[in-house]
Amino acid sequence: MKFEDIEIEDVDFEAMLEESFKKEESGSDLVEGVIVKISEEDNQALVDINRKNEAIISLDQLKNSNGEVEFKEGDKIEVVVTGQKGERPIVSYDLAKKRAAMKEFIEEYDDSQEYIVEGVITKKNRGGFIVDCDGLEFFMPRTLSYLSPKTNPIGKKIKALIVKVNKEEGSVVVSRKELIEREKSKVQEIVDAIANATEPVTGVVKKITSYGMFVDVGGIDGLVHYSQISHKGPVNPAKYFNEGDEVKVVMVDYDKKKRHLSLSIKDANPNPWDKIDEILEVGDTIKVTVSNIEPYGAFVDLGEDLEAFLHVSEISWDKNVKHPKDYLKVGEEIDVEIIEIDKENQRLRVSLKKLLPKPIEQFMSQHKIGDVVSGEVSSVTDFGAFVKLGAIEGLLHNQECSWDKGVKCKDILKPGDSVEVKIIDINADAGKISLSKKALEKSPAEEFAANHKNGDIVEGTVKDVKDFGVFIALENGVDALIRTEDLAPLKAEELEKGQKIQAVLVFIDAKKDRIRASVKRLERQKERDALAKYSDDDSIKLGDIINKDLNKVKLNV
Repeated sequence: MKFEDIEIEDVDFEAMLEESFKKEESGSDLVEGVIVKISEEDNQALVDINRKNEAIISLDQLKNSNGEVEFKEGDKIEVVVTGQKGERPIVSYDLAKKRAAMKEFIEEYDDSQEYIVEGVITKKNRGGFIVDCDGLEFFMPRTLSYLSPKTNPIGKKIKALIVKVNKEEGSVVVSRKELIEREKSKVQEIVDAIANATEPVTGVVKKITSYGMFVDVGGIDGLVHYSQISHKGPVNPAKYFNEGDEVKVVMVDYDKKKRHLSLSIKDANPNPWDKIDEILEVGDTIKVTVSNIEPYGAFVDLGEDLEAFLHVSEISWDKNVKHPKDYLKVGEEIDVEIIEIDKENQRLRVSLKKLLPKPIEQFMSQHKIGDVVSGEVSSVTDFGAFVKLGAIEGLLHNQECSWDKGVKCKDILKPGDSVEVKIIDINADAGKISLSKKALEKSPAEEFAANHKNGDIVEGTVKDVKDFGVFIALENGVDALIRTEDLAPLKAEELEKGQKIQAVLVFIDAKKDRIRASVKRLERQKERDALAKYSDDDSIKLGDIINKDLNKVKLNV
């Protein structure tokens, strides 16, 4: 309850009361009359009140709840003269009924009893307010209203205590202040009792909201904020309590000015974090209940007012978990392993997947390097494609996609495609599997090696010039590397793409698709070939060869 603290001064409210009714009583007489005419057309009746002219009264005052006129011509009726219209008095049956009801109330009033009334403030004047209580009008002096002068109280519903009845004047004075002061005193007594209690007190949940719940303790309501419900942290009270539940609480704070009582349920119970080291250790396996599921993970209840967080990455070894609800449901009991205890911040983290077999271990029990397997492409990246192999994924790198170095995975594969690959590496510690698609295809180098050998002279086209050498394109899409030191007498900076070069094959590794050639060895290769040819011809003598070479020298000189 909120009260306005205003200054109360002693005032003679008897004089105010007299003044408040003075205007109403002047010219207002209670008289008995006779209904002489009822006019439905004019919605009025004429009443003979023993004056020069009959009085006028509205038919609305003579009708019942069904809209029927309760009187007929010739009926006697008590009315109050309220004014004049031309030469005819105006009378009120409603006001007469109020006067009669007030008179009856005052006559039956027992000053030995206490009367608390409820009503609506209908008028105000310099001295105070008129309060309508079921048709009876009582006077409430401003000093007994406990209302701020800045507020407009007309239409306000209030409770008040009857403090004075003047039977001679036919008036009743009420006080709102008296009830409020009593309520304040009662509240303070209850608050003091709660504050001084050595044990938690019992309260009843009256109302549950999104920010907490109101608990009745000894007749007053206190707020248990949602952060004061559990040692787990802020919780939704509707998940733990129902209206009417009994709860143990202690007082946290009391704002005397605002009359706000703050309570705590969690402080009424031992804090499990005080002895967390005695209860749990990292690595423990415990049984928990899933209490809440979010897109980023799930909260699990350990009991003893403890809660832990199960991150989405700790639910399954499958890296493509879209939502925890696909694996868990609220209320489900599961076994988890404790992976972190943060006592300072009161946070627990647990893992479900650590209690499950690692997919890499299961995979290794059924497969080995060199096996050919089929899988589904789960995603394609700039560096390759991931292929789902049961519960685990393997990486098909771009360089293992095709023997054509210009082709990448994204050029030939898309998510959902089925693909056959060969396992070329398994890293158990990292949980990684490397795959190859081209390993299942015959490499161009193998076909080349079937028709060529080291020492063969080949001709290729300059494809790319690097710091370490030159790549030349040979037949059937095969590339060969001529290292810089093997280029002589050619120079790399003088070569252009598309230029044809002759070289001799010096290295062929068909499995790794590596071929090397040398220009430097080409001349020596030609000399050896010529020498071999000469040695096979019996008609050619060694002296002839020497003389031929000497003649070449002379000509060059």
